[in-house]
Amino acid sequence: MPQMMPNWLRQRAYLTPKRPALFFEEKRWTFAELYEEVKRWTAALERIGVQPGDYIGVLVKNTEQAVFLIHALQQRGAVAVLLNHRLAAEELSFQLKDSRAAFLLYDSSFETLAKKAGKDCLIKQELSRLPLQAAANGRQELDLEEVCSVMYTSGTTGKPKGVMQTYGNHWWSAAGSALNLGIRETDCWICAVPLFHISGYSILIRSVIYGMAVRLYSQFNEAKINRALQRGEATIMSVVTAMLTRMVEQLQGSYHPSFRCMLLGGGPAPKPLLESCAAKQIPVFQTYGMTETASQIVTLPPEYSLTKLGSAGKPLFPSQIKIADGQNEGEILVKGPNVTAGYLRREEANRQSFTDGWFHTGDLGRLDEDGFLYVLDRRSDLIISGGENVYPAEIESVLMEHPAIAEAGVIGVPDEKWGQVPAAFLVAKKTVDTDSLRSFCLSRLAKYKCPAHFLQVKALPRNASKKLLRRELKAAFEREGR
Repeated sequence: MPQMMPNWLRQRAYLTPKRPALFFEEKRWTFAELYEEVKRWTAALERIGVQPGDYIGVLVKNTEQAVFLIHALQQRGAVAVLLNHRLAAEELSFQLKDSRAAFLLYDSSFETLAKKAGKDCLIKQELSRLPLQAAANGRQELDLEEVCSVMYTSGTTGKPKGVMQTYGNHWWSAAGSALNLGIRETDCWICAVPLFHISGYSILIRSVIYGMAVRLYSQFNEAKINRALQRGEATIMSVVTAMLTRMVEQLQGSYHPSFRCMLLGGGPAPKPLLESCAAKQIPVFQTYGMTETASQIVTLPPEYSLTKLGSAGKPLFPSQIKIADGQNEGEILVKGPNVTAGYLRREEANRQSFTDGWFHTGDLGRLDEDGFLYVLDRRSDLIISGGENVYPAEIESVLMEHPAIAEAGVIGVPDEKWGQVPAAFLVAKKTVDTDSLRSFCLSRLAKYKCPAHFLQVKALPRNASKKLLRRELKAAFEREGR
């Protein structure tokens, strides 16, 4: 039988209509006002021909219009296919065709990209041209088994795959996070990560379920956000390592006492950064999650934030984790109601990814004696040098301890003697020579883990969610003719 719940936004507007829902630039909406605006957008979607069950490409920036559209698609019963506007038109075209999208809805600034990406396969509609005169009520209930959104994986191991996220996945993700972090009536969550990414999209979902305001930023700006946190304008924020590093380096003083949670995801964090946050009394809670788990699935409980420094924590209450084949170290497997039912129209990938309900993440980790998870690296990023496993994240953490290094990215490169050796790409704060870097690493790492190559660059390649793009580092290494 279907698992039905009251329509989330409609229910929230009924329960707490006057509570703040959204802040963007100088504008503010209560939940009642948000629902009324979304009803107008729902009517507009119906008017242009969007049908329940349609897959709809969404190519947007972080704006209030994007928020209205995302909620309106849920009200209409359409599936949002969230698209990364940093991709090339050909990449977007593949995702639109693969998802069999009926429409592409886009921001005016992406008009050229949208027309190239959707030229052969679907109807395109600019958001500013939607007919917004009338309002329409959303549906009464939501089916938790219904697909709500689709987000494509990065495609590091072949063509990108569309991850199906059900309403139930989003609900249990929000519930699990609330049971870990708690909910306060005064909570406000800063969203400076892309709404097309699960970290941003999940904040909008939690806002409605919790009755919590979202302070949306069009783009990440460490100076503006630090000032906002010092003024007490938010209590929670989601970041990745690159964002937090910039915030900590720029921060003078400390944040307002009401700020209670810096939710840090996107991969292992270097210990020097975590120690700097502890020194500045920034409450950092490391997390582990992915598109396939509808955001975090493991989070460090607050009471262990210092005693288990570097750990991603334990699974959220509805979820489970284990290491493959019963080992202490190996591939991380996860299970729970927040885990995707599978990839869109990818039967073979689904057979390979699931075993008895357990999802194979492709990430490597270990569990300590108390059951805390330490994420070591992506399985695909693992360097095998002379038969030894070398984790890039471990080397990056050591390099970040060097006073001259601002950022570090490590990859495995071919070597005739060892098969592979580490190569380090570095963004330096000041001049530093290779010999001193090698000596620094040798004093902290086994010799086989020390980079064989050091390359200084102006910036490291990152995607929209600030994750390091190691494949681009590999291409850069090849271009150097090393």
